[in-house]
Amino acid sequence: MNSAKWGFQTRLIHAGEPIPKVEGAVVLPIFQSSTYLFGGESRYEDLRYIRLNNSPNHRALHEKLANLEGGEAGLAASSGMAAISTALLSLVGSGDHILAQSGLYGGAHDLLTRDFPELGIESDFFDAADPKDLERLLRPTTRLVYVESISNPLMRVPDFEAIVDFTRRHGLAAVVDNTFPSPFNFRPLEWGFDLALHSATKYLNGHSDVVAGAAIGSRERIESMNRKLIHFGGCLDPHACFLLQRGLKTLALRVQHQNASAQCVAEALSAHPAVESVHYPGLDSHPERPRAARFFRGCGGMLSFELKGGAETADRFMKRLQLAAIAPSLGGVETLVTRPAATSHSGLSASDRERFGIGDGLIRMSIGIEDAEDLLLDLQGALKEL
Repeated sequence: MNSAKWGFQTRLIHAGEPIPKVEGAVVLPIFQSSTYLFGGESRYEDLRYIRLNNSPNHRALHEKLANLEGGEAGLAASSGMAAISTALLSLVGSGDHILAQSGLYGGAHDLLTRDFPELGIESDFFDAADPKDLERLLRPTTRLVYVESISNPLMRVPDFEAIVDFTRRHGLAAVVDNTFPSPFNFRPLEWGFDLALHSATKYLNGHSDVVAGAAIGSRERIESMNRKLIHFGGCLDPHACFLLQRGLKTLALRVQHQNASAQCVAEALSAHPAVESVHYPGLDSHPERPRAARFFRGCGGMLSFELKGGAETADRFMKRLQLAAIAPSLGGVETLVTRPAATSHSGLSASDRERFGIGDGLIRMSIGIEDAEDLLLDLQGALKEL
């Protein structure tokens, strides 16, 4: 069967699945074995062992991930941060320099500003939506450009073409965290990026019961990353591989619904007098709306907004919600709200958050798969008399 001719939903179900089926099982079983018989392998990386990321569950998952993003190879890791840190460290070393998007996810920002300097790796930050500073910030030691396809938490959309053009002209790697759109909405490798990363904890799994990461790219880049991951020990357990592969099969169904519901919620919040601003690429008021319409199939299930009244009002509002839970993370079937200043970006200094536009009263909302009408009623009830 030629999977290249299949539609996205068909590939979600069938790509990477073993043929013939294992013992006739329609679902790939969990191979919960750490150790496998020696088969005469000539390379260490080819020995069959869980830490080497090559159990039958790993192999099936890797092939499915690669197929969905349009890459030659895929790799699962024990968390999104394991995928980010290992991918970057497979491309840079002591004395090297990274150009990164300003306003990144807090964990990635801390990695670049706190941990990497201890390894002799420096970073500069630029506005990915208007990357005019890239040439000025370029150094002889620059090795890569790192961005998020939709930024966390302000939902900015990079100028993908300008960034890829810059990396090609200067021989740099283009790396993108594609967690928020997921491969259903956007496939950055098709637009010239070298590596697509995911916190697979979020949309790829979609059920808030797995912590995992993923990377997709050329076979050469993924093999280089895997060598690092083997030594760092950031492998994903076969049972988690099984759960992630199961979650992937409903990705299109979930994200289509979340795209539509998030659009409805963003439009309703924009029209409410208690709301000061809404950040969602599907709104005409969003500064990168034309870019999002060109590159994305849908604008995803993530949005953020600010209420009039700051952090105290935001906390009061969130506590009034009945359907949406106050919790970090995102991308699951349930709707979640959080204040990034108190959770995902709490590691940033107050001055950095202010510089990036992440106010103390900013609320980030991850839309689940509930009925949009019920979510709107919940929001309207919580907004009353704020």
